Amino acid sequence: MEKKTATVSKNANVEQKTSPVGSLFASIVIPVALIASVLIYMFVLGNPSNFQGGDPANHPLPGNYLGIVYKGGWVVPVLLALNLMVLIFAIERALTIGKAKGTKSVAAFVRNISAKLNQRDINGAIAACDAQKGSVANVVKAGLLKYKEMQNEPELLKAEKVASIQKEIEESVALELPMLEKNLVVISTIASISTLVGLIGTVLGMIKAFAALAQGGAPDAVGLANGISEALINTALGITGSAIAIVAYNYFTSKIDELTYSIDEAGFSIVSTFSSQHETPAVRPQTV
Repeated sequence: MEKKTATVSKNANVEQKTSPVGSLFASIVIPVALIASVLIYMFVLGNPSNFQGGDPANHPLPGNYLGIVYKGGWVVPVLLALNLMVLIFAIERALTIGKAKGTKSVAAFVRNISAKLNQRDINGAIAACDAQKGSVANVVKAGLLKYKEMQNEPELLKAEKVASIQKEIEESVALELPMLEKNLVVISTIASISTLVGLIGTVLGMIKAFAALAQGGAPDAVGLANGISEALINTALGITGSAIAIVAYNYFTSKIDELTYSIDEAGFSIVSTFSSQHETPAVRPQTV
């Protein structure tokens, strides 16, 4: 009982230690992305060389897209920040999930574990987990260690041993999976709001365009063209950020599902092998 309590306490401590990592990363990346986007907007897009007369208040030079994007207004740095955040979080998730897979193919690892279990080579299976590393190997190793412990437990019935192994695997999964899903909520949120933010910029650009069109006398053709350009630039940035975020979210979700399936397959193999290779009395042994 004390050993079990110590294990649960250890898992809780690890979870407390690792849980803030994703939140800390997000709390750093989001403001940094916003600041970087504002600087890009001011000093790259707003560079005087992009505008007529060297003044950002004037129209952009013909064919100068940096100046045209700058004229999108205050919505542009927000959209740039959203696109930058998608890129950063996608790279971070790719590295994390790649590390969770381990050093070799997950499918080959699961087959190797099943083969060693059929050979009753528990120590070899544990060694394979140590060589594989990653979240999948961590979960499988926890199940194998409990498997080995239950082999030398004469006081429990077979059903109790199987239940203990299953519980150990479930606790390990509950510890590892949240680490894989961290920051996906940020990507999914950006997928939802990027288009809406772009739409705000589109509406503001169209307002400017119609204001130029509604001037008394001859309409301001240049102002009308710039207003439409601003609207389309904001639309393009918003749709781009949303599309990339949707693709990234679906891709990483599918990869996490693959890892979860591999963990379930390995866990089922551990439990079924124990059930088939170990027999216990139907009645609990009596202690003298």
